[in-house]
Amino acid sequence: MFKKQWPAFLLAFVLPLVAVYWWWGGFSAVSVTETEAGPYRYAYLDYEGPINNMRKTQRAALNKFKAAKVEAGDTISVILTDPRATHGKVRAQLGYMLDDATAVPQGLKEGRIERRPVFSAQVQAAVLLAPSKAYQALSNSLKPRGKILSMPTVELYRPAGQASRIGTFTLEMNR
Repeated sequence: MFKKQWPAFLLAFVLPLVAVYWWWGGFSAVSVTETEAGPYRYAYLDYEGPINNMRKTQRAALNKFKAAKVEAGDTISVILTDPRATHGKVRAQLGYMLDDATAVPQGLKEGRIERRPVFSAQVQAAVLLAPSKAYQALSNSLKPRGKILSMPTVELYRPAGQASRIGTFTLEMNR
């Protein structure tokens, strides 16, 4: 009986899943380079907890930008601790980029990262999928060099500006 239904199963379940994965950038290539990055100025909230709950704090930071009527720049997450070593929990600074002339919205802290040499992984993918692709590609690139992923890392996400387009995720780790 299943032999007759497998084409319908593929069309109804598998094909839509593959299409969504493709649309989210699941098949996008990750470019890994050695470069220089920064300087960055950003406003943030501290976060400590499970890595999968960071979006709530990110949204709270965005709400503070909106309340202050300050335009938020690209999303920035400075991951201070390694979730692999802390059972999925992290300490992080979650916020948004600021230009030099913009005041820090009330309730947020100011962070600065100077220009520095980094390993950088960049991918065009949905914000929920991009980090895992970038971290895996960076890890794979470091392994032949005898290096491993180490914290802190800086995650930047630049939205495409349209709901139908995927943004650009950049992961940076100091060299």
